[in-house]
Amino acid sequence: MSETRVTVFDTTLRDGEQAPGCSMTVEEKLRLARQLEKLGVDVIEAGFPIASDGDFAAVQAVAREVRRPRIAGLARTRPEDIDCAWEALREAARPRIHIFLATSDIHLQCKLKISRDDALRQIESAITRARGYCADVEFSPEDATRSEFAFLCRAVQAAVDAGATTINIPDTVGYTVPEEFRAIIGGLREQVRGIENVVISVHCHNDLGLAVANTLAALEAGARQVECTVNGIGERAGNAALEEIVMAMRVRHDRLAFETGVCGEEIYNTSQLLARTIAFAPQPNKAIVGANAFAHEAGIHQHGVLSNPLCYEIMTPESIGAPGNRIVLGKHSGRHALAKRYAELGYTVTGVELDAVYRGFTAMADRKKNIYDQDLVALLPRSKRAPEMAAGRAAFAG
Repeated sequence: MSETRVTVFDTTLRDGEQAPGCSMTVEEKLRLARQLEKLGVDVIEAGFPIASDGDFAAVQAVAREVRRPRIAGLARTRPEDIDCAWEALREAARPRIHIFLATSDIHLQCKLKISRDDALRQIESAITRARGYCADVEFSPEDATRSEFAFLCRAVQAAVDAGATTINIPDTVGYTVPEEFRAIIGGLREQVRGIENVVISVHCHNDLGLAVANTLAALEAGARQVECTVNGIGERAGNAALEEIVMAMRVRHDRLAFETGVCGEEIYNTSQLLARTIAFAPQPNKAIVGANAFAHEAGIHQHGVLSNPLCYEIMTPESIGAPGNRIVLGKHSGRHALAKRYAELGYTVTGVELDAVYRGFTAMADRKKNIYDQDLVALLPRSKRAPEMAAGRAAFAG
């Protein structure tokens, strides 16, 4: 694999569905898994098999049907978890068992009630057991960014020595910041023997809004797998968003010289399929896939976009498979956008006539949030109006 090639590990079907209201049925997970394969992700974490019969069935169904990506199932260090994960994954073309155990003192003392030495023994035993089933084993020290660094190194060393092939460093509670996370990844690369023979992965949460920034910082420090979700869904404030990571690499390849196997033109379709599946659309101002990501209302912006979209769009809608940009008519719009919409409706409005219509339009826009095509026609002199106008269409160009 190229030194700049980044493995995209999608956990929409596991961590993503843990967000309140985002759970999915077996059939829904399978449909999304097929789309994730089409999108081009390298690993699909299909669920946590021991968590429920439904999760087991979903992992098993995805493992049977989706053949190109690696299919991962999550497991704690408990033997029964690992056995269950393998049972769900055994028909996969490329199975991966993903084991996790917390390494921060607050988790060890308050949640698990075990010592550090107990944790190291569990890590070694669990990975050894998982390697007896398949060659591809990932280990995650949960809450790594709040773990004492010296002990984190010991835990990762134990995992590497036991045969883990991927070491994932999770920012479980979205606590770290880019420079700190860069130092953690760099420090592990310096202090853990044999880590150069495994893939370093990162899994960042967005509690401080830094998940994508932290992920990119980790790549700069040597990580080569990113764990992410479509639309950034997941626990609490969510995960690093797949579409933001991928498009940041593409738009700023001059600073982020990495490649993925993701097909950018399938990003929008995947986002929309997830939104329909969970009835949970991304917020309108969501980067890349939000409804307003390629929408323009301000007159100065509209003029620039109409002249050349690159004035205000650093990527094209087509590059993510979106239908196109939108010129939205509202109180901030200018004459250029108004004239363009009239032209699309079949009216030529210029000069003094446009000035008069524009004055009426701005007065109306101050009173109404949404301006419709019939509103625009009503602003025209009677001599220019068509005899009929279909009602109800919002006044935008798309």
